[in-house]
Amino acid sequence: MRVEPAVNQAAADPGTLTGGRAGTAARWRQPLAHLVFLAITLGTWEHASKQGWLSATFFGQPSGIARFLWDNIADGKLWSDLGWTLAGTGLAFALGACAAIGVGLAFVRMPALERFLEPYFSALNVMPRIALAPLFILWFGLGLGSKVAIGFSLTFFIVLSATVAGMRGISADHVTLCRTLGARPAQLFFSVTLPGAVPVLFSGLRLGLIYALLGVVGGEIIASEKGLGQALAYLSSTFNVNGVMALLLVLALLGVSVMRSMTWLEKRMLHWQ
Repeated sequence: MRVEPAVNQAAADPGTLTGGRAGTAARWRQPLAHLVFLAITLGTWEHASKQGWLSATFFGQPSGIARFLWDNIADGKLWSDLGWTLAGTGLAFALGACAAIGVGLAFVRMPALERFLEPYFSALNVMPRIALAPLFILWFGLGLGSKVAIGFSLTFFIVLSATVAGMRGISADHVTLCRTLGARPAQLFFSVTLPGAVPVLFSGLRLGLIYALLGVVGGEIIASEKGLGQALAYLSSTFNVNGVMALLLVLALLGVSVMRSMTWLEKRMLHWQ
């Protein structure tokens, strides 16, 4: 029996090549559409500013925003403020998430403790924590400590709710079966409870990281020595709209990067699904 070469088979079936080209075109279609949309938007914005249809004093100008970013990247000011904000966000998120997961595990293991503390935690949760920023600044000073405290207070309750919901969402039949088969508590936690709670837990961690960033930046806007929020407050007070728009762009890109990183980590943790 004669076997045709793969090249001849592809030539005999032009749909294969057509499908490959169609898949490649579909992959590039959306990024190109975004580029075209951004080019049109920025071009229209720049033209309207130059023609005086939009006041550059109040709305800024794309060329001015790009110039501000270039100057601040070149002299290192932007990197210094960005590092300060990222350090505060990382510390606030790490401390808040670890504390919330620990308390959440205690609540799952000891429901009586949760029932006792629930009224106090509910009262603290509904309190607008950004209103506590002046107290945090008074207690921890203008440095990084007060910003970490604000971010911690915002992260803690979000991750706590996700931890409790994730742990209690585990199938009771799976837990009973593992206990029947002789699984030890540590094995039960690491092999059944934790993997089953990861999807819900990561939803809380992703949101908690964003709120840690919001808390740190909000605290920097109120009062700070350094950081993107402090630079944002200074630029707005001096009516430097191009600088304000540039830092808002940096914060938006930072938030998107944080979300993408957490999504990637979640997929790595859930590779077994």
